[in-house]
Amino acid sequence: MAPQVFNLPGWQGSGPEHWQSRWELLHGYSRVEQHDWMRPLRGDWTARLEEVVLASRAPVMLAAHSLGCILVSWWAAHSRHTDRVVGALLVAPPDVEREDNRQVLHGWAPIQRQPLPFKSVVVASSDDSFCSLDRASHFAAGWGASLYHLGAKGHINADSGLGDWDEGHALLLDLKHAKC
Repeated sequence: MAPQVFNLPGWQGSGPEHWQSRWELLHGYSRVEQHDWMRPLRGDWTARLEEVVLASRAPVMLAAHSLGCILVSWWAAHSRHTDRVVGALLVAPPDVEREDNRQVLHGWAPIQRQPLPFKSVVVASSDDSFCSLDRASHFAAGWGASLYHLGAKGHINADSGLGDWDEGHALLLDLKHAKC
């Protein structure tokens, strides 16, 4: 059975020009809708991800952006259902332990750093205002994920001008065939 891909947007969601929204239109992927995009609560977001994973009849792949990446690491550290996930694309994880980010995203620190029990790739930019490339590399190492350096693409969102972001989609598809 083919995996079902779920998009996990970050804080404030993903607008119509974001690669996640474009993938939903192009590839039929589903968005994990959260109760409140502006005031994200880690417990609520984690419970929602658990519901979605359990409701899926197919294996699951996760395409996370920003705070969605931190959500995946937290969920994986606490769920008993991680075996349902085939892989995760973790794009532009924010450093929620950095003081300026911590002020905006209350309750998301500390970041879980244990290895994820499924294949994963962290995609990072050298000029992301929410996380340095060094910290993204540190997160990837803790999660047991490979690191893909995209270059200077900001927060790897709609402002990055990626369009349909075929390069990212190829990384996601590669996870389908990889073994943990």
